[in-house]
Amino acid sequence: MTQATDTPASTRPARPAAKPHGQWKIDGTAPLNPNEAFKADDNGLNVRERIEKVYAQGGFDSIDPTDLHGRFRWWGLYTQRKPGIDGGKTATLEPHELEDRYFMLRVRIDGGTLSTDQLRTIGEISRDFGRNTADVTDRQNIQLHWIDVVDVPEIWRRLEAVGLDTTEACGDVPRVILGSPVAGIAKDEILDPTPVIREIRERFIGDAELANLPRKFKTAISGHPSQDVVHEINDIALIAVIHPEYGPGYDLWVGGGLSTNARLAERLGVFVSAEVAADVWLGVVSIFRDYGYRRLRNKARLKFLMNDWGPEKFRKVLEEEYLGYALPDGDAPEKPTTPGDHVGIHEQKDGRYFIGASPNAGRLSGTLLLELADLLERHGSRRLRTTPHQKLLALDIPAESVKAAAAELDALGLATAPTIFRRSAIACTGIEFCKLAIVDTKDTTIAAVAELEARFAAKSAVRLPKSLSLHVNGCPNSCARIQTADIGLKGQLLPDGNGGQTPGFQVHLGGGLASTSRGEAGLGRTVRGLKVTAEELPDYIERVLESYSAGSDEGESFAAWSHRAADEDVL
Repeated sequence: MTQATDTPASTRPARPAAKPHGQWKIDGTAPLNPNEAFKADDNGLNVRERIEKVYAQGGFDSIDPTDLHGRFRWWGLYTQRKPGIDGGKTATLEPHELEDRYFMLRVRIDGGTLSTDQLRTIGEISRDFGRNTADVTDRQNIQLHWIDVVDVPEIWRRLEAVGLDTTEACGDVPRVILGSPVAGIAKDEILDPTPVIREIRERFIGDAELANLPRKFKTAISGHPSQDVVHEINDIALIAVIHPEYGPGYDLWVGGGLSTNARLAERLGVFVSAEVAADVWLGVVSIFRDYGYRRLRNKARLKFLMNDWGPEKFRKVLEEEYLGYALPDGDAPEKPTTPGDHVGIHEQKDGRYFIGASPNAGRLSGTLLLELADLLERHGSRRLRTTPHQKLLALDIPAESVKAAAAELDALGLATAPTIFRRSAIACTGIEFCKLAIVDTKDTTIAAVAELEARFAAKSAVRLPKSLSLHVNGCPNSCARIQTADIGLKGQLLPDGNGGQTPGFQVHLGGGLASTSRGEAGLGRTVRGLKVTAEELPDYIERVLESYSAGSDEGESFAAWSHRAADEDVL
């Protein structure tokens, strides 16, 4: 019998070495792709001086290409899409062929807090420099369009004169901090997150040490039991809880994000007091900076690191390497009992009222912003909030002015008692201005909502759900959160039956975040072949809602029904 022998190690074929992920703490800081190279060459924050002293003087043609397509984002500037380029060209043209000589400018609004002076300034900038454009985003910012680089220094001067800016509104940086729109005013608030948001903003935004992350970093903080900041899809979220020993504080969530690889955030199982919240935030963002995957851009979000590490390892690294102390164990927040969009009329804890109003798919204008500032001041208010649901909240309205203020908001097109179709309709920028988009979103959503309102006004026999989120996105990147909507629509081109293509959508059904109708977040389902053209969109939604009415149980949410419904019932 011949005895088996091991092959000597020296003669075995060598396994290919695993490619480095570009993790600074493991692989070093040498750039592994062009994006990392330009960030290493010059910090994105430094481009402001060149914008003010060189590009604003020389105009668009004087802009260095790397600054134009890279560092400008650190100051909230993206080139917008050139008019007239159809969606079929999005994936075939180079960026310089798609882009116009004008910019989208994103005004950073941490926590969604605005004074009427700030609102009026944004409106004036829109009127004077942005062709009267203004959109409120689902990250509480306001975006303007048609901005010429020659006007940017004056725009910054006006914004900063009233305490606003565009610092790190885009780029591989800590983006705007989502905050509860009712912070400091809600009667049922667990704690006010305003001091934590302010501390993070003042200590860390614009800090060069945190201005070169693997990719963007998104933050959400809420002290309200409605969990009104879409915390499950942010890189870090702090959500109010009451600890049995330590009292009010925050539950920590890490690693959420959507785009083409959706992943919901996970709890680390710790309790974070308000006193250490900013330091914990710094620890999490520093982990992302030092351990995040930088080699491949499509793997450079924190969710991919969290997916590989898991919450236990993440907590261990956070406590041992970055904080230097252990955080107490903590429990999850309870299921929300009130809607997180805050639409309608609500009493504040000081006896005054706030009014939540719904613009049409986030579409505003400079003129409307100026009229809104005047409206608020007529009724004794000097402040408002934007929300993560593309809504606006008018604060501090005296009881005797509530009905009149609500009527005036409605007259401006800001619905205070919207239908279920308009209330939760969200649309991204779409092909009108975005270089990544394939289809129109804003006008398509506005038209579909109006058509559905008209159709269902005459369909009293159809039992509609209590709420229905309709999210419309112009490409696969999910800026409008399509995977977490009752009906999420991802833009794509579909066959038109005549050998050509027509704008349309892939449909996601039954997604959602923590709300009054569900205790935990969940992603929507896709059904093979379930695609609809933009023209057919109202017909499809009408059909699926009639199917829901006929097949759902009493009180069953649309999301719950759509997950158990047969394919033929949702096609």
